[in-house]
Amino acid sequence: MKLLRNNVKTSAGYIPGEQPIDPRVIKLNTNENPYPPSPRVLEAIHAVTAEQLRRYPSPSGQAFREAAAQLHNVTPDHILTFNGGDELLSVAIRAAADENDTVAFFEPSYSLYPVLTQIHGARANILSYNIDGTRWSLPANVENADAAIMLIVNPNAPSGHLEPVEKLAAIAASFRGLLVIDEAYVDFAPQSSLDLVRQFPNVLILRTMSKGYSLAGLRFGYAIAQPQLLREIEKVRDSYPVDAIAIAAATAAINDQPYARDTWQKVKAERARMTAELQKLGFTMPESHSNFVLATAPQKSDAKSIYETLKARGILVRWWQLPRIADKVRITIGTPEQNNRLLAELATLV
Repeated sequence: MKLLRNNVKTSAGYIPGEQPIDPRVIKLNTNENPYPPSPRVLEAIHAVTAEQLRRYPSPSGQAFREAAAQLHNVTPDHILTFNGGDELLSVAIRAAADENDTVAFFEPSYSLYPVLTQIHGARANILSYNIDGTRWSLPANVENADAAIMLIVNPNAPSGHLEPVEKLAAIAASFRGLLVIDEAYVDFAPQSSLDLVRQFPNVLILRTMSKGYSLAGLRFGYAIAQPQLLREIEKVRDSYPVDAIAIAAATAAINDQPYARDTWQKVKAERARMTAELQKLGFTMPESHSNFVLATAPQKSDAKSIYETLKARGILVRWWQLPRIADKVRITIGTPEQNNRLLAELATLV
């Protein structure tokens, strides 16, 4: 009896970051915003009526589309909503790549990319970042990659480094497939690739409400692309991908830009302070434009041991047994109080 496709049976699946049950644990491992969402979000949730729950939601999440379009200075048909950025990635691969087509992505990068590629039955073209000490950059001539779709997370995860928009524009101009620029962390960066949507019909930008808007528990993401591309992508998307509560909450969050931008500034200020303090302890790291830092353990220290000891002391950071990053820990920027506790513990370990 065969119940599952071989690509599913042989896949290791995606391994999410640990989600502790104990509220006393300081959680600096999965890049949530350390500050709560806008108060308008809870107001919007409380205002959802029984009638809204009885009926199916707007298939397009129209209220959110209009709010996001106004923010990004595009028309609403440039916006398409999804049940989180991960669903967008899955839909984009299914829409652009036939089985046995090639999906190009980079390593180290978001570890969901190879999982989605394998489950779909596509082939992976894994391109390696150039890493010179703390300097990360895309390899040369990636625009010539033979692939149906290319995935670039910018700012990068796990490094936090930012590729120039000009480099991404050059890739978009020459690459012959769909170019997905994953901007999950762009709210903490000084620039976005949004203008490339206006220039290139093959560019799709991923945005999420999880990081910058403190809605990781809600699962809400969206695409920005030219309308003719999104009309095709929409054929693959679920019929009602975002529910009435999510639409109301996400719309309230994106409409409260002063609140969101205040949290971004707090995170960026703490990121600068944490970078300086970690360097004093002997850690090295790329310049981060995200809400985390990727810190290489000091000489005579071991990243795995740091991760395990911190966990035993009630602090979670992220560590991977993977080539090129096994000597590093990724640290989400927390509140000043959380960061101070982490620094105090690290000072006893290195």
